[in-house]
Amino acid sequence: MPMLTEEIIQNALKTVKYPGFSRDITSFGLVKGVAINGDEVRITLQINTNKPGVAEQVQADCEKSVSLLPGVRTVRVDLNAPGAPPQKGEPGHDPWSHQNRIPGVKRILAVASGKGGVGKSTVAVNLACAFNHLGAKVGLLDCDIYGPSIPLMMGIQQRPTVSGAEKLVPPVNHGIKLMSIGFLVDGDTPVIWRGPMITKTIHQFLNNVEWGELDYLLVDLPPGTGDAQLSLCQTVPLDGGVVVTTPQEASLGVVRKGIAMFEKVNVPVAGLIENMSYFVTPNGERVEIFGHGGGRQEAARQNLPFLGEIPIFTEIRIGGDSGVPVVVSAPDTAPAKAFLSIARLLQKRFEFL
Repeated sequence: MPMLTEEIIQNALKTVKYPGFSRDITSFGLVKGVAINGDEVRITLQINTNKPGVAEQVQADCEKSVSLLPGVRTVRVDLNAPGAPPQKGEPGHDPWSHQNRIPGVKRILAVASGKGGVGKSTVAVNLACAFNHLGAKVGLLDCDIYGPSIPLMMGIQQRPTVSGAEKLVPPVNHGIKLMSIGFLVDGDTPVIWRGPMITKTIHQFLNNVEWGELDYLLVDLPPGTGDAQLSLCQTVPLDGGVVVTTPQEASLGVVRKGIAMFEKVNVPVAGLIENMSYFVTPNGERVEIFGHGGGRQEAARQNLPFLGEIPIFTEIRIGGDSGVPVVVSAPDTAPAKAFLSIARLLQKRFEFL
């Protein structure tokens, strides 16, 4: 039987993932000490979080992982109290430490894509309606400042009113509270802004809108990894990011950058969705226009949940153009069920966070 060493214990701890992340606790620097006395192992962790259950889950996972090693009889995992947060300029300083949650909003979920044209906004709209259909209180924020599409897809062009507290009151349609720059500009007027204006607008949409009590606030991000994405991540703590792709490599190659962006700003990726997965002709023939299976394979390669495939349905396109999403107009049909299935998976995930 090999002698227990700190290296063996550390390798075992590398299998313990931080809840909600694909990274392990050692790469986050949470393991502060390992002591071995014969067949007894003592591990010291420091976890700087106030989220209920996280520290206890990591503690239990460490005990389980190390106890399976040959020659280990007992494992003790000590949790140090959180230290003072590093100041600006010090190692480990978190530039997102000033984030504040939106009062009344339980979960914030960003819908992102690496490139345009993959149907991200269509997914965001139908997911919002799917959560609402399942009984949740939902808001949908359109952060695509240059190309807002939520007003069209949700069938509403109403300007928001202003409350007595001088906050914007979001218009409501199909049971969803909505906010978009499209409600504030006229018709086809282009928004020609530099980065600071985008940052300011997103901050106002998050903090100066009366969202009220919501189970989920979905945020439709523009494609890419620019100002809007960083502004959102720096302003509020996100509970998860959903990445939308199409099956072909041209989309998947850029999606990897979106996943890496979420990881760099410490946002857990809730999973990947493969949109436009395939098309079924009227005579029943299945045609894989953009290839097939790329999203599932990429999720497996990245060790991320694969949330599902959304085939090409004419009904989905018609719903977006008419302002009545398919989940609202025909919730019992196959196109709607694709989104409802994904919403159920996400609900189960967030129940435990």
